Amino acid sequence: MKKENLDKIALTVRALSIDAIQKANSGHPGLPLGAAELGAALYGDILKHDPSDPKWADRDRFVLSAGHGSMFLYSLLYLSGYKDVTLDDIKTFRQVDSHAPGHPEYGIAGVETTTGPLGQGFATAVGMAVAETMLAARFNTAEDTIVDHYTYVLCGDGCLQEGVSSEASSLAGHLGLGKLIVFYDSNKITIDGSTDLSFTEDVAARYRAYGWQVLNGSMYDYDEIFRLIAEAKAETAKPSLIALKSIIGKGAPHKQNTADVHGAPLGADEVAATKAALGISGDFFVAPEAAAYFKTKQTEWKEIHEAWQKKFEAWSKKNPEKRAEWDLFYSGAYTPADMPRYAVGDKIATRAAGNKALGAIAAANQNLVGGSADLKGPNAVGFASTPFSKNDRLGRYIHFGIREFAMAAISNGISLHGGLRAFCSTFMVFADYLRPALRLSALMKQPVIYVLTHDSIYVGEDGPTHQPVETIAALRLIPGVTVLRPGDAEETAVAWEMAMENKGPTVLALSRQNITVFQKDDPDWKNTILTGAYIVKKEDNPDTVIVAAGSEVNLGLSAAEIAEKNGKKVQVVSMLCRELFERQPAIIKSAIIPPSARVVAAEAGVKCGWEGLADAVFSIERFGESGPADKVAEHLGFTAEALQLVVSG
Repeated sequence: MKKENLDKIALTVRALSIDAIQKANSGHPGLPLGAAELGAALYGDILKHDPSDPKWADRDRFVLSAGHGSMFLYSLLYLSGYKDVTLDDIKTFRQVDSHAPGHPEYGIAGVETTTGPLGQGFATAVGMAVAETMLAARFNTAEDTIVDHYTYVLCGDGCLQEGVSSEASSLAGHLGLGKLIVFYDSNKITIDGSTDLSFTEDVAARYRAYGWQVLNGSMYDYDEIFRLIAEAKAETAKPSLIALKSIIGKGAPHKQNTADVHGAPLGADEVAATKAALGISGDFFVAPEAAAYFKTKQTEWKEIHEAWQKKFEAWSKKNPEKRAEWDLFYSGAYTPADMPRYAVGDKIATRAAGNKALGAIAAANQNLVGGSADLKGPNAVGFASTPFSKNDRLGRYIHFGIREFAMAAISNGISLHGGLRAFCSTFMVFADYLRPALRLSALMKQPVIYVLTHDSIYVGEDGPTHQPVETIAALRLIPGVTVLRPGDAEETAVAWEMAMENKGPTVLALSRQNITVFQKDDPDWKNTILTGAYIVKKEDNPDTVIVAAGSEVNLGLSAAEIAEKNGKKVQVVSMLCRELFERQPAIIKSAIIPPSARVVAAEAGVKCGWEGLADAVFSIERFGESGPADKVAEHLGFTAEALQLVVSG
């Protein structure tokens, strides 16, 4: 590797970044100008990847956690030969339909995860490193190592100030993820100015306390960068943080090392001055030496990939059972399980029913991994597996600790890595802690399963801080998230299977309290429920239809019984998933909810979202109280008798 080649790559990164951001009149030039040498070293020499096959299973992963510096990544993907990012995309940076959007977006070849919300890229990369260790333990043999790659991250001061990176870093150190290498772009500048305004901690000491190896060097010394990476790789029992001292906006003579260069175009005068200082002529300059160098590298990368493929095929012949399992893992297909069965009248909390379903599914699907935020018992998400740890990489249960946000982001990373299905769990009220990562699950269409228990005021004694009256409505608002709130144990088993077959994120909203398994008048309800709803209690030409979710289905059945004594004909519908139902054609909707009937929706939460479906909503428009569950419901007027009054109009 000649320093001259790396210099030309770094120069091209700076040139493309300057012009793309200036043309868009929007963007963040500080990072790509300041970290161009690291990019040259990584993509020019360090990374094991093949741009002609961006999904190669054993590629190294690179995550730009500081996603605002996206032109850093796009420049390098273009130079490396990733077909998804062309020079035309770079010239239309931040424009509609460009493959160079404002922040990196998953789905563009070479972009491993959507980043931009600071800290989440870092935490997601921890999940990728977890997945690598799990798969290596499962598939590598004494003779053949077929899973052997690194996860690299570039983060900045902003990423390290966000709490999610602290949560994830703490867990990564605890788990001893030695193949996770994080580069810290230490330029001491954020949007408001010097980091001295708000961030004066000893970052190195913090990471050593987390159990990381901490190394220090210069962003602009290639030999030192290569040495530090080698040192990081030599430490197999700890993740490594490589702090590289840098100058934000390096090369811009009047703006480098200032907050002005962080998040705004340089401006025409500064662009001209920077190009003059760097010796660049013309717009969107690509150094011929850099282009020629990467042409050669593309051949080398293919040869490395082909050598791995030969080793993989040899391993497959020696280990046909492992190969079959590998193919199954990477197919993403759900293997149907022997699900638990229940009888009408059984009383069981849906969280407990969920645990029985999880156990069956995990036994049939060995690539299902996950855990909870220190709530294994209360969430009822234990299954037959040892815990994943630094001493047991075959463990499938992850003790995430009390780290909801990192837990969800790490689950995204496990899913994005490929080969594994991920679930995570906490109390529903704490979904607010993890919501930003759930939002990214939806953006990236990742099939992460969120098991959220203790779903209503029936939490009881823990009181209003733990009674999520508004939370499920907020979760339903996220586009692309499938929210399933089953009404009894039988529905819970089906809901778990739906989650496993879903191509995007799923929330399973489960109860703390016992719920009675009810009679279902629809003989084909297990298929009908896939529309989002089905008829539990059928009436010909009903006056009223009660549409209920979760534990309120039983409440609706009780209210219907009272109303019928008063001469009302009441049909009861279980609404497992409102969003699924709303997408159904009119013929299906009208078969379940007759248009001529008055509709009353019932749910132990706020009415937000039910208004368009129902003529009246039986809801709770306030926070709860502390006390036994039934007493809380009675105190709030949330009873079958009160619902019957609404039904009777």
